[in-house]
Amino acid sequence: MSGVRFTEDQSTNLATLYGRALDARAAHPVLGDPTAEDAVRRIDYDFGKFKIGRAEAFGIACRGKVFDQAVREFVAAHEESTVLHLGAGMDSRVFRIDPPPTVRWYDVDFPDVIDLRAQVYPERANTTVLRASVTAPGWLDQVPADRPTLVVAEGLTMYLDPEGGFELFRRVVERFPSGEVFIDAYSKLGIRLQKTNSVVRRAKATLRWGIDPEDLEEVGLTLSAATNAAGFVPEEDWQYLPAVQRVLYRAMLRIPVLRDMGRTLRYRFGS
Repeated sequence: MSGVRFTEDQSTNLATLYGRALDARAAHPVLGDPTAEDAVRRIDYDFGKFKIGRAEAFGIACRGKVFDQAVREFVAAHEESTVLHLGAGMDSRVFRIDPPPTVRWYDVDFPDVIDLRAQVYPERANTTVLRASVTAPGWLDQVPADRPTLVVAEGLTMYLDPEGGFELFRRVVERFPSGEVFIDAYSKLGIRLQKTNSVVRRAKATLRWGIDPEDLEEVGLTLSAATNAAGFVPEEDWQYLPAVQRVLYRAMLRIPVLRDMGRTLRYRFGS
């Protein structure tokens, strides 16, 4: 497969793909996604430049697992629904979740990212790929607005321009009758300290949008859950965190300003 040429921000989706591949090779994988490992083997790219170690791969896999669980919960509660996977990147989430045929699934990302997906992943029934920036105004018109809708965006919001991000979620609330939004977000302090994130630093990406949990309520979303770093590692996987990182993680959780630097945020909207 020919070499990949992404912008710095777009290349972070390859870093997380690599992290999921490393997790798949681990003795005790957290996410256990062999599709990611296969994709890394097929893509001509210098993944080693990200210098992702065991602890970073573990964190990437944990975040993916938390997001997968949220999607599974929504799909189980809404047999006929729509899932909008924003900033899908090279995440094979639809294959991990394997939703029933009654669920419409949309993977949305920039055209060059979607083109790479098409080279690596097979087509799947009831799954549509949309080649667009998530903040572009027109793509939502291609999604039927007749079902409860889940918007899931992992590792996306922090790269958006704040004005475009607010308008994106405003359009979601206005278009669909009901649903949920599940995202991860950096605090405003997290944006200021972004260079402490090794994956972001090595990819030479730029984080732009810090979100406090109540910020998105102004566009019509109602906050239902906000989980800080204490909830980033599923309880059953804590034992597999490397020992040194486990000590550092426990220490970080004792400092509120660090504990709240990153969050997962869950909102509902509509009836």
